[in-house]
Amino acid sequence: METTQPMLMRALAARIKDEDVSYRTRLLERAAKLTDVIAMGRGDPDFHTPRHIAEAAKKAIDENQHHYTLPAGMPQLRSAIADHLASDFGLDYGQDEIIVTAGTQEAVMLCMLALVNPGDEVLMPRPRFTTYDTAVEMCGGVPVSVPTFEHDDFALMPAEIEKRITPRTRALVLVTPNNPTGAVTPPDRIREIADIARRHDIVVLSDEIYAKLIFEGSEHLSIATLPGMKDRTITLNGFSKTYAMTGWRIGYIAAPAPFIRKLIEPRHTLSINASTPSQWAALAALTGPQEPIQEMLRAYAERRAFMLPALRDLGFTCGNPAGAFYVYTNVEASGLSAPRFCERLLDEARVLVFPGTLFGDTDDRYIRLSLLQPMERMREAIDRIKAARDRIFVRPKA
Repeated sequence: METTQPMLMRALAARIKDEDVSYRTRLLERAAKLTDVIAMGRGDPDFHTPRHIAEAAKKAIDENQHHYTLPAGMPQLRSAIADHLASDFGLDYGQDEIIVTAGTQEAVMLCMLALVNPGDEVLMPRPRFTTYDTAVEMCGGVPVSVPTFEHDDFALMPAEIEKRITPRTRALVLVTPNNPTGAVTPPDRIREIADIARRHDIVVLSDEIYAKLIFEGSEHLSIATLPGMKDRTITLNGFSKTYAMTGWRIGYIAAPAPFIRKLIEPRHTLSINASTPSQWAALAALTGPQEPIQEMLRAYAERRAFMLPALRDLGFTCGNPAGAFYVYTNVEASGLSAPRFCERLLDEARVLVFPGTLFGDTDDRYIRLSLLQPMERMREAIDRIKAARDRIFVRPKA
């Protein structure tokens, strides 16, 4: 039978999934038709990029410093990154062990291109930011979920990792603090995970994009600082979350020099180099005043201190979000699945949040709520939910 499908659609490679726009996009389109929506699901800090960082980019443009750099990034930026990793996390990397990328998203894709062969399995926490799934699958690999649980504060548990290791296991993705849960895997668990990686000869991709956003009482441990781990660890990080630089698209990879050397030409193929003015901005971020980070972290802590009891008052539960700026919330008390709760919440209260099912979660009771609105808007969001409760919930709070 002759097909009527357009030529380009018939020409799509098998790695491109046959799917329409995501549920997230449809929810955002739905919100765009409404007025005065309070967005509580975003992952984009509501703060401006600190002024000295923006001024550095403007200065670079004015001084004609906006042409190609080396594919691995400006030497002075790579050196500053190495110094930052040493002083803040105890990591031992040299300038030649750093590649600057167009955001940590590109870093993820570059690493998967370098590591994953068809059929290889990559372990990753569930729930998670599912860009990892796409990258692994586009390389012919198989994402393998390692579940995390509310009763563990969604930290990654070593026993859950070990029971899913097979002869095809190639790598483990470790994200701490995690998106969407805000979970910080404690140092003693990190040490156990390192032992598993050594015993089973597994590569670890340690995504530490939120590592500077840790709340009081919690501690971040970079796994590559542990004995025998630097040679099998790729550390990923960036500037988007810590410095409110999401649109600047600057991330980086840190790994032993021979591995980094092999990534330079593939990195050149993807985008030649990260935006040059953004690299100057990133240099200013690392070498300039750090007070703006502390101010943002204090604001996130204040919002978190308000939001956790407010959610409990609604009958909801959540693990302890020890880092990042998310609260992964169980909305079972509403009597609705998380996707349906999000739809009802948007329609009835004009509050936008995302269901955990967008983050690879097979448990449909959770939503990701972010701490990225000013306090007055967060208070208003909770007031709206309370006012619309009888129209949203299908059964009363227990």
